[in-house]
Amino acid sequence: MPAVVVVVVLVGLVVAASQVVTEYAWFSQLGFAEVYTTRLLTQGALFAVGGLLMAVAVLVSLRVAYRSRPVYAPVDAESANLDRYRESLEPLRRLLSVAVPVVLGLFAGSAASAQWEQVLLFLNAEPFGAEDPIFRTDVGFWVFTLPFLSFLVSFLTAVVLLAGIGAALVHYLYGGLRLQGQGPRTTTTARVQLSVSAGLLVLLQAGSYWLDRYSTLTDGSGRFLGATYTGVNAEIPGRTILAVIALLVAVLFVVTAFRGSWRLPALGVVVMLASAVVVGGVYPYVVQRFQVDPSAQTREAPYLQHNIDATRAAFDVDTTEVTNYQASTQAEAGALRDDAETTANIRVLDPAIVQPAFQQDQRQRQYYTFSDPLDVDRYEIDGQVEDAVIGVRELDLSGLSGGQQNWVSTATIFTHGYGVVAAYGNQRGEGGLPAYFQSGINTPGALGDFEPRIYFGQNSPEYSIVGAPEGTEPREVDYPTDDEGGDGVANNTYSGDGGPSVGSWWQRLLYAVKFQEQNILLSDALNSESQILYDRDPRERVGKVAPFLTLDGDPYPAVVDERVVWIVDGYTTSNEYPYSQRQTLQDVTVDSQTAGLTGSAAAAGQGAQTLTALPPEEVNYIRNSVKATVDAYSGEVVLYAWDEQDPVLQAWESVFPDALTPVSEMSEDLLDHVRYPDDLFKVQRSVLGAYHVTNPAVFFQNSDRWQIPDDPTADVPEGVRPPLQPAYYLTLQMPGQDEPAFSLTSSYIPSSDADASNILTGFLAVDGDAGGSGPGQVAEGYGQLRLLQLPRNLVINGPGQVQNDFDADPTISTELNLLSQNNTDVAFGNLLTLPVGGGLLYVQPVYVQSSGGTQIPRLQYALVSFGSEIGFAQTLDEALNQVFGGDSGATAGDAGDGGDGPVTPPAEGGGGAPAPSGAQEQLAEALQDAQAALQAGQQALADGDFATYGEQQDALSEAVTRALQAQGQVDAATGADATAQDGSTPAPTATATAPAEGTAGG
Repeated sequence: MPAVVVVVVLVGLVVAASQVVTEYAWFSQLGFAEVYTTRLLTQGALFAVGGLLMAVAVLVSLRVAYRSRPVYAPVDAESANLDRYRESLEPLRRLLSVAVPVVLGLFAGSAASAQWEQVLLFLNAEPFGAEDPIFRTDVGFWVFTLPFLSFLVSFLTAVVLLAGIGAALVHYLYGGLRLQGQGPRTTTTARVQLSVSAGLLVLLQAGSYWLDRYSTLTDGSGRFLGATYTGVNAEIPGRTILAVIALLVAVLFVVTAFRGSWRLPALGVVVMLASAVVVGGVYPYVVQRFQVDPSAQTREAPYLQHNIDATRAAFDVDTTEVTNYQASTQAEAGALRDDAETTANIRVLDPAIVQPAFQQDQRQRQYYTFSDPLDVDRYEIDGQVEDAVIGVRELDLSGLSGGQQNWVSTATIFTHGYGVVAAYGNQRGEGGLPAYFQSGINTPGALGDFEPRIYFGQNSPEYSIVGAPEGTEPREVDYPTDDEGGDGVANNTYSGDGGPSVGSWWQRLLYAVKFQEQNILLSDALNSESQILYDRDPRERVGKVAPFLTLDGDPYPAVVDERVVWIVDGYTTSNEYPYSQRQTLQDVTVDSQTAGLTGSAAAAGQGAQTLTALPPEEVNYIRNSVKATVDAYSGEVVLYAWDEQDPVLQAWESVFPDALTPVSEMSEDLLDHVRYPDDLFKVQRSVLGAYHVTNPAVFFQNSDRWQIPDDPTADVPEGVRPPLQPAYYLTLQMPGQDEPAFSLTSSYIPSSDADASNILTGFLAVDGDAGGSGPGQVAEGYGQLRLLQLPRNLVINGPGQVQNDFDADPTISTELNLLSQNNTDVAFGNLLTLPVGGGLLYVQPVYVQSSGGTQIPRLQYALVSFGSEIGFAQTLDEALNQVFGGDSGATAGDAGDGGDGPVTPPAEGGGGAPAPSGAQEQLAEALQDAQAALQAGQQALADGDFATYGEQQDALSEAVTRALQAQGQVDAATGADATAQDGSTPAPTATATAPAEGTAGG
């Protein structure tokens, strides 16, 4: 048995050592060793101090109680009953006297070590430069100091309480404390020890009452967070009184240790408890019930104003530019002429839908893949900045054939992805496919020369072993080739410095233990230059070197300075900002994309694997304080101190002085690709849904609260409420803005407990373009929030109603219903909202793809809505012209092969007009042609003949156009399509049904 114990201990030590040594090697290789050592040493020190404090206190308390036991136990019935317990415990007494303090010490040490962040922030606290409105104390006291003091008081209370309970049990067991019988109930030693313990306990309670005065300002139990009228006028004074009473009672316990009477401290405890009930409970209730409730709006107004001001400041929305937007609902010819730059950049390519097109067109080999959804960025091409949809061609080991699924292949041969693919966001390519400006492998593109190898990405394997001495034949599969006589691939040897060395036997042993893989130790594939790459996901990598940050759920790639880098946004947060309303990060950042309910992920029944909602953490202060980059080839991590004015970041800079890089060292090229973070914007749009109101009277009435619309394109079962609509990146020029900017946008509708009215109440955008005039120069307008507030008497449809109008329109539903037949699905893309033409314009791309086999979404149509007008055509330009009287005044940027055949709406005409000769025959012929083109297109798609498929799609569109025209003539003759006398739109006919169930948005 002892031998088994020794073996188990040795194995445990080896495993623990392998984890510590390998982690240190990983951090050292990245240059962040101080982060690991500082954290490890701090946690170790707190564990030791907390554990020793608890263990020693309990041990000393037990020893003192035992050694001071009466020499002769009292002779009475109570003592006789305890004899058998004393006899039973005696053989184990020595063991228990050590084991109990040790076990309690381990728990206490673990609890203390978990507070390492709070301790370091306390020791490196920075002032906020802003005072709370009640105590006139710097906000930093609540963020840095109060949490630590509260923990300290709670921890010491637990130590004193457990030590006192242990002493009381020993005294009782051995006769030093009696509950009944004649004579003194305690011995002198027991009285001193227990009264001192009780005095310390009450003293700590006094400290807790005193700190609770400040905690009132972060109390969220009321209608709003912070001290209310009752809190300021009853609770804070009451807790001050209770603190003084507790302090006096503590003194009484100390006096008891010398005077020998328990009456005074017992009376003091009764008074303290009664005071806690009266002063801490009854009095605040009376104030609330009889002073506040009858005049709540006026009584709470100043404190609600504190909440409004603090919340807006803590979430950095207090500088939002608010514009009362008198939006027009009349679509007039030429209305978009002044917005030509915005309309030219309208993104018709939906990154949540077109991933399968990238996958089929650009994957090149089955062991490559693209993230889903793709990302949106912008690049300068031929002197013009273009919005782009971009994806990284990453390694996908699940695509390897059965013969390649072995350790040598998956760990040492297939080690990395290769290249990026990018398409114009505002253009439609041949056959409705993306219009690529960077595609293929080792082919020239608009992005120029850059290092294409992707060793670090969102889909990288758990670990890969790379590297070899110079002159060794390359073994890592690099990219496919068509070279004759070869095996169809070019190989590569990693030459970067991306991971710790595994060149020696002991390093192999450590990693063999870490990954529980004997091949790492035994395989001859490893050599003296081998490195092991792991923790390769950009978000995971940044999270390890910056454990003090909350990371955005959407890392995005960019080609920067001839490298592919991942950009990760990091947030510093707090839950203790006085008066600021808390937000649950997970609740406000979940939308249809993070839930995997839009685009290709929804079509495949899978989640959006590369998007992550934030954790269910409550915060009431947040800053995008760090922009991190991860080099896709070398794995290098750089943490740029983006918000250098953030006091929380300043505190962490004091803790880790070498971890952060000044933003002044950012290259100009990198700044051009930095964007405003998605999750921060979602938090801020949630806050502004309520806190766009700054008048406390209006806020109190809750009459102007907004919410984010549900995503009308989300693929959810009938009867299930869709998640929120995502925020969308696009280039636009807001009213009052000097020029268009790459922005992040969202809209608002009225808030209610039931289904909200789908009427637009506001539109929010933030300037997300950080590129300035040079290296380290952030654009002046970056991060500026702009809110358009619509008049209450103006009715503008929200996204849900607009989607409903699209679905119900006879022209649209008839055509899409035809396209939804014969194993073809129709998918609605992202519904974009743009403030142009003096009003609000909605634009939505429509995709068609096979419902089985090879699914390639092809952009076929554009839907447009402005006021009550709807446009539907193969090009966005044509759809805009339909809405704006035949001439929108703008040229949209969806150039491509689909621009030749705009869909013409049915002819307008009065009911009862005679049908043209042969209209029925023309309709039948057109429908036959449409059916033939649809079948031919499906066959071409199944055969992989994309050119023929594109031709058949054009033929299908032309046949449908003729069918619609003929149907319009027939309906005009029969009166079925006549316009109602009141000018309303007639209901769809039986043939004009919505797209087939199961399609996105259908």
